[in-house]
Amino acid sequence: MDQAPGSHRDDAHNGLPVCYRHGDRETGVRCTRCERPICPECMVSASVGFQCPDCVRSGSGTGHAPSASRPRTLAGGTVTEDPRLVTKILIGLCLAAFLVQLSVGDSFTNRFELFGRAQFSFSSPIEGVAEGQWYRLLTSTFLHGGVLHIVFNVLSLWWIGGPLEQAFGRARYLALYVVSGLAGSALTYLLAAPNQPSLGASGAIFGLFGATIVLMRRMRYDMRPIIALLVINLIFTFNPGFNISWQAHIGGLVAGVVIGYGMIHAPRERRALVQYGTCALVLVIAVVMTLLRTAQLT
Repeated sequence: MDQAPGSHRDDAHNGLPVCYRHGDRETGVRCTRCERPICPECMVSASVGFQCPDCVRSGSGTGHAPSASRPRTLAGGTVTEDPRLVTKILIGLCLAAFLVQLSVGDSFTNRFELFGRAQFSFSSPIEGVAEGQWYRLLTSTFLHGGVLHIVFNVLSLWWIGGPLEQAFGRARYLALYVVSGLAGSALTYLLAAPNQPSLGASGAIFGLFGATIVLMRRMRYDMRPIIALLVINLIFTFNPGFNISWQAHIGGLVAGVVIGYGMIHAPRERRALVQYGTCALVLVIAVVMTLLRTAQLT
């Protein structure tokens, strides 16, 4: 339960205070202005240390001009009024695409799902990435194979993506999501059978998993819950009865860990260069995998 701003809640769990806004989260970090304990979700990067959201919003009333140091997220992004806006938009795109799938049918899905090499039939030939339709690497991440598929992914995106967007900022979070999704698609294209279709946001969501693990380790949080959740998802991933593209999950997870590390551990003086450079590096690797597979299939 949230605590009213202005009260100092220092009842400790195992010697650590808890966040003044999230009473179930231990933290060793305090706001540099009011000294209230704050968790990673509430941390706003300042010129020195971190500040809480309340002090950021009332900057002029605490003796600090808002223009003196523009509030930043943990990863250096800009603090916004709606810290989950990109997550909401991504969820909206997935839901909109699913409604179109239901309305139009297989013709829409076949046009935009991930497909390796052309398959011809008397009715409607389907071309794939090998024939130059690289857009499938991205569009497939917004399509889903059924109600349970999209419900699970949308809930995962909300639970995991929302806090990450708050910690990274909109631009960095969107870069993480898109590049992780592309990395998962590229690994699927490289390793899966060329006539095996693939679709779903799971690759990008596993990228969010990977970045969350890096963030929690950096903040010295108890990682057992997220590790347990990841292990459960990996068990489902490699269960042949579920017909899941494990390549997309592993590709997204590895990309998320790498990008998350770059986002969290980038030195302040070269933060943007290192962060977006890491995204670019992962993207280049995805492009190389796509080129290699295309050369094999053509």
